[in-house]
Amino acid sequence: MRSIRRVAVVVAAVLAGLGSTQAQTRQETATPPVAKVAQPPAAAPAIPSASATLTKADVDLWLDGYMPYALRVGDIPGAVVTVVKDGQILTTRGFGYADRDKKTSVDPYKTLFRPGSISKLFTWTAVMQQVEAGKIDLDADINQYLDFKIPAYKGKPVTTRQLMTHTAGFEEVVKELIFYGKPEPELGAYLKNHVPKRIFEAGVTPAYSNYGTALAGYLVERVSGEKFNDYIDRHVTGPLNMRNTTLRQPLPANLAGTDAIGYSKPGKPAKGFEIVGPAPAGSASSTGADMGRFMIAHLQGGELDGQRILSAETAHTMHYSPLDKVNPKSLIGPLDRMELGFFQTSINGRYVIGHLGDTEGFHSSLHLYMNENVGLYLSVNSGGRQGAAGTLRTAIFRDFSDRYLPYAGAPDGKVDAKTSAEHAKAMAGAWSVSRRADSTFLSLFYMMGQAKVAVGPKGELIVPSILGANGRPKEWTEIAPYVWREVGGHDRLAAQVEGGKPVRWSWDFGSPFMVFDRIPAGQNGAWLLPALFASIGVLALTFFYWPVVALVRRRYKTKADISGKALTASRAARGGAGLLLALIVGWGVGVTAMTSSAAAMAGGMDGVMLLLQGLGWVLLPLALATAGWNAWLTWTDGRRWARKLWSVVLVLATLLLFYVALTFHLLAMSVHY
Repeated sequence: MRSIRRVAVVVAAVLAGLGSTQAQTRQETATPPVAKVAQPPAAAPAIPSASATLTKADVDLWLDGYMPYALRVGDIPGAVVTVVKDGQILTTRGFGYADRDKKTSVDPYKTLFRPGSISKLFTWTAVMQQVEAGKIDLDADINQYLDFKIPAYKGKPVTTRQLMTHTAGFEEVVKELIFYGKPEPELGAYLKNHVPKRIFEAGVTPAYSNYGTALAGYLVERVSGEKFNDYIDRHVTGPLNMRNTTLRQPLPANLAGTDAIGYSKPGKPAKGFEIVGPAPAGSASSTGADMGRFMIAHLQGGELDGQRILSAETAHTMHYSPLDKVNPKSLIGPLDRMELGFFQTSINGRYVIGHLGDTEGFHSSLHLYMNENVGLYLSVNSGGRQGAAGTLRTAIFRDFSDRYLPYAGAPDGKVDAKTSAEHAKAMAGAWSVSRRADSTFLSLFYMMGQAKVAVGPKGELIVPSILGANGRPKEWTEIAPYVWREVGGHDRLAAQVEGGKPVRWSWDFGSPFMVFDRIPAGQNGAWLLPALFASIGVLALTFFYWPVVALVRRRYKTKADISGKALTASRAARGGAGLLLALIVGWGVGVTAMTSSAAAMAGGMDGVMLLLQGLGWVLLPLALATAGWNAWLTWTDGRRWARKLWSVVLVLATLLLFYVALTFHLLAMSVHY
């Protein structure tokens, strides 16, 4: 069981791909007011505090004490941190090593880090340029801009606004997400070969999508008449004088050799330069100083050093997107929401927007405090020990905010203990995350990773999968009906309630781009997983009983108590059980091998996956037929009740495995995942 769960964890990490790969919580939220065209929220009133003054001298001193210890404890080779304020780079600092083996120091002006999904902000900026130019309508069917078709779902097309808010309804696609040693696929070809199934109604359910962002990059390419990378060079990074930034893979000659080495695992050799298949979703390489220039441009409404990448009005729309254009079902109470490409990361009652980014070797975060005209960027070149990179980027954002921009909001409310316990009880059960695959064999691993919500001994809400920086589950106290606050922390968790019952929830870390919904009974891991493991146990006992009994009979020179058809059926049923066990082992080995190799995830094991699916179509019906034949003869020839009951148990176990294989697409005969 432990090995199967380990595979599920590994797959979940791979499936996360670019973007928010680590389940580290984020920030509290201040939502812009509802308006036809949303206005920037007024600055929260300052309150007396003992906060430090945000100056270069103070932040450098703070970082010098903060970063070296964090990198050493987390087993992270190097990092870059950039802080901007009032239109200037306040500080940009390199820490540790760009190359662990050569002991090459990080230079924040020259060393390129891979910001992962923060690259999306370049893509979304390009999209908004084309919206400003009148070539893209945010609310039009994107098919009018494409040379292939994205199928409608329930009669509704996808719009650019839905791509930018991750509400197009696409399921997760991981094939060719990140790989090494072969060329980046041509953007149009990649998109046409990886069209994902739409599993949600457009505009209703946030479900983070790398494919959706890559599709938006292709829209820019199509309407502008320029290749995507050329477009970014000429219209985004070029005007901002970001000379050490590129989305090209591998690096162009003028930047070759300036990149930091990314380490997927502490102490292990680097795999090489990562190639991101859906390039507009995460292919960027940039220095800390260049990312500072990008932050300043957005904080200043699209302008830097007299050069504009967006008009002030367009930048405003991007940063404070109109709420009347958003389906209310995609929002959960007071939690963070998606703007146009940015997601809210608000904290301490202050309006903050930003993005996270992850590749296998790099982990990054970018936050813009819009009213304070401050930006914070961090990138590290390893995931570190036990996900230390995710903990670090959450901690530095919160600690920076608490030190320099402390709480400036209203105090939390309270809910009486009895009501709070009732609300927690109503939340209890298994929930399915919206960022998932439904139509491929990977859906099995999402089932294994379904979120559990429980009630604590004092009636409090417990979500075991949401951990704090200390590695323990967070404690939640209800501050308003169906809104909880992390005890001693910044995060909130909230639920949507329909008919007096919670039907959907999220928390500040995930709410902009993923939510949790109730699970249909037939796909609920709360009963399916125990039943699945029990069924595997039945197969194992049935098969291994055979050689044990044979040895005992040989030792005591006895004969089987059945013969003829009954003996043949019994042996056939046991043989079928053995074949199913072999198939299960094959799936375990195949998926483990696939998730441990980027080349395999890029299609290197397609033949093995098809073979396993084909064998499933042969072995599952065969095993079910032999188990059924054995049960029929066992019940009709007068054998003991124990054998009769076991024969039925074997049929039920085989039926359950067949059900799981069908429901979770282990028999799909497809390598589209």
